[in-house]
Amino acid sequence: MKAFPMACMAVLAWLGVAHAAPPPVFDPPVNAPQEQAILSGGCFWGMQGVFQHVKGVREVVAGYTGGAADTAHYGMVATGRTGHAESVRIIFDPRLISYGKLLQIFVTVAADPTELNYQGPDEGTQYRSEIWYEPSGAQKEIAEAYLAQLGGAKVFQAPIVVRVDPARPFYPAESYHQNFLILHPDNPYIVFNDLPKIQALKARFPQYYVARPVRYSPAAAN
Repeated sequence: MKAFPMACMAVLAWLGVAHAAPPPVFDPPVNAPQEQAILSGGCFWGMQGVFQHVKGVREVVAGYTGGAADTAHYGMVATGRTGHAESVRIIFDPRLISYGKLLQIFVTVAADPTELNYQGPDEGTQYRSEIWYEPSGAQKEIAEAYLAQLGGAKVFQAPIVVRVDPARPFYPAESYHQNFLILHPDNPYIVFNDLPKIQALKARFPQYYVARPVRYSPAAAN
């Protein structure tokens, strides 16, 4: 995780642009107690931190997906040669927040969907933006329809480069990466790159913002 002043200012400028994405037109209801979403959008510290503040989210795990199990380690993923992307696995209640709403939050405050193989100060394919859909249900259709909707409406000034692919095995990241934003709010990287996203979530999605984040507990998960 790198913190370059100019790149950090670019993050702040992006969040300051009035480009709040509209909700998805196609977002069918799901009458189930639990659903899973896997998203990649740059550094997983900020991704986890944003979705930990979203109503209806029960758990957010920082991790890796897209590569093999034996390369799912930070030192190897950081080389950009493993196929992995830093990602989050979100367990949520679809009766309280829809999959489409999570995607709206994703492209509005969690990640810039126009940045190819980088996010803010972080560069490499491990920081790509990608939606990993579950094979059952309508996640693929929702994701593809939503990105097409945003592209057709020219919500963003640059082309959307978010990939949509079937979910692959997800590997939780090392323990020192979990809950990083919660545990280290004064870290310079967090201050410049991620705390503005939390404020943007609160401002743009007040009905879905919760002040008390849901912490990930590896012991509870196991």
